[in-house]
Amino acid sequence: MLKHPTIAILGGTGALGSGLAKRWAKAGYPILIGSRDSSRAEKMALSITEQYPSVSLLGCSNLEAAQKADLVVLTVPFSHQIETLKEVQPALTNKLLIDVTVPLQPPKVGTVQMPPEGSAALRAQTLLGQEVQVVSAFQNVSAEHLNSGHAIDCDVLVTGDKRSARDQVISLVEAIGMRAWHAGPLANSVATEALTSLLISINRHHQLDGAGIRITGSPLPDKTHS
Repeated sequence: MLKHPTIAILGGTGALGSGLAKRWAKAGYPILIGSRDSSRAEKMALSITEQYPSVSLLGCSNLEAAQKADLVVLTVPFSHQIETLKEVQPALTNKLLIDVTVPLQPPKVGTVQMPPEGSAALRAQTLLGQEVQVVSAFQNVSAEHLNSGHAIDCDVLVTGDKRSARDQVISLVEAIGMRAWHAGPLANSVATEALTSLLISINRHHQLDGAGIRITGSPLPDKTHS
């Protein structure tokens, strides 16, 4: 049996981070919940392990989590993205970073407001350089759904500059029972991040509970094997 990589979730005490932690921990992945306040991370880890006694999950500081993990997931608010990345940057070298950040800028979170770099993920890649492989995913999934026990009726769009890195993230998405799609290079994260504000507006106007997206159509048969 292949050993699952250890996943650090920076900002793991928040709704999105804790939801991903629960899903991956239940799927058998060792999880490190990171936070600016290690005591908060420890409390969150204890809360989840009390709920699911069989999982492997620990709480610690963001830096310690990044140092000990095989791959890292960033789930902090946009306003804390750069600060957090600068803190853990030495621990990210030659690792995969899954950036879940969305450039939501209150109070108009239902209006698309992209940063000068184009997207939060592109901003992260610019800061970290090519020693870190940044992949963008999970922007269009409701944190409330992730924290629930039910199946999630939503697809995940995965963008990144290397197909092998996208493949790894797609495997992680599938491990928690969701369907993921290669959505092209990291430059396309401009569109996937912008979709979040559209979904927020749809939720408000139509009183929906965490709208998501679905990709329709069926893959063509692989003719190389015919």
